[in-house]
Amino acid sequence: MAVEVQMPKLGATMEKGIIVGWLKNEGDPVKIGEPILEIMTDKINIEVEATNEGVLLKKLYEADAEVEVLVPIAYIGEPGEVIDKMEEERLENDLTSPDENKELDHQMNNGLASRSFLVETKIRRTPAAVKLAKTHGINLSQIKGSGPNQRIQLKDVEVFIKNSSISISPLAKKITHRQQIDRSTIETTNSKIRREDVVKAIPQKHISTINYNGIRKVVGERMLKSANTAPHVTLNTEVDMTKVIEIRNLLIDKIVKKTGFKLSFTEMIVKSTAHVLRSHPMLNSSLNGNQIDLHTDINIGLAVAIPNGLIVPVIRNADQKGLAELTEESKKLANNARDNRLTADELSGGTFTISNLGMYAVDSFTPIINQPEAAILGVGRIRDQVVSINGAIVVRPIMSLSLSFDHRIVDGAPAAHFLTDLKEILENPFELMV
Repeated sequence: MAVEVQMPKLGATMEKGIIVGWLKNEGDPVKIGEPILEIMTDKINIEVEATNEGVLLKKLYEADAEVEVLVPIAYIGEPGEVIDKMEEERLENDLTSPDENKELDHQMNNGLASRSFLVETKIRRTPAAVKLAKTHGINLSQIKGSGPNQRIQLKDVEVFIKNSSISISPLAKKITHRQQIDRSTIETTNSKIRREDVVKAIPQKHISTINYNGIRKVVGERMLKSANTAPHVTLNTEVDMTKVIEIRNLLIDKIVKKTGFKLSFTEMIVKSTAHVLRSHPMLNSSLNGNQIDLHTDINIGLAVAIPNGLIVPVIRNADQKGLAELTEESKKLANNARDNRLTADELSGGTFTISNLGMYAVDSFTPIINQPEAAILGVGRIRDQVVSINGAIVVRPIMSLSLSFDHRIVDGAPAAHFLTDLKEILENPFELMV
């Protein structure tokens, strides 16, 4: 017999999970303990394993869907097994939410549900409509009037009676409930109201919308929490990238030959930042209740844009790695992020984050801290600017840096000291060899 695969509850506070992607297609064989999909919680990504053997009969949700815990998301069973009846029963049971059930119980306990006539007396209706409704035992509050001021007329009751005799599929009933569609307004040429009939009855909007859910919603909630919790202060500086560009040009072919990946400015900024963080432990810390944790490891998170949000894979012990290793690791992490293939380990343990928008026409910005970290570095584009060097007017490639820090952990002077040291290293990158 087919069994349900439910959205797992991975912690006491977990209420919903996001389906990152399916690892099995409908009809694929499944073994016990074999991963069948990957989900994202508000903390980690994790693969969900099958608890039964068989084939994946049906997926109830697609990638990026946000599903409450313990709700069925798929069925596993024998090849060719029919699950329509099980799914219909599930949809029927899902029509009324727990909150609606509680409200109904409350009304029944207080006798409110039995006094529907009190509500009905306030409804505008014609005498003929009242007579016909009483004959058929119909509560007029169920009917939407078509007359002046929504007055219920005889024809409205007749239409309601006609449509009430027509059955409705579980899915159509569910859509009707969610969209708050008056069933009497649904037209059908069949003996049963189906999904397509209900869809036609949904009022058309004059704007296009997308659902605010999935990863996009998780990112939004995290950003809101960070902005409302941590007192953000942002410091800005400009860096002459002349020598960084020179080193990159010298090493780019060698690193491509060794790793197959092209050295970018991101890896050079990661290397420099990790080096400077050794001397500034407060910037590599996090607030943990009534204590500040000073991290001994320097794990740099790289903010990566994906189609439906933002994700931050982590380069561990970045201060101990050379440019070739950093290039290979950062490129692989970025590719895995865009393909939704990051593991929980690759998304956890960050101590400092870098958000690089240098590939866009952005000079500077105010990044939001990736809590519980103490700070985040924003990187702008490199562009030629006219500057004064020892009294001479020259053109140099200038890059802007923006450091946002949590003022509960770090004060302005230490943050400014860190940013000054980082500027010094980037303008004199050969010091990284000392």
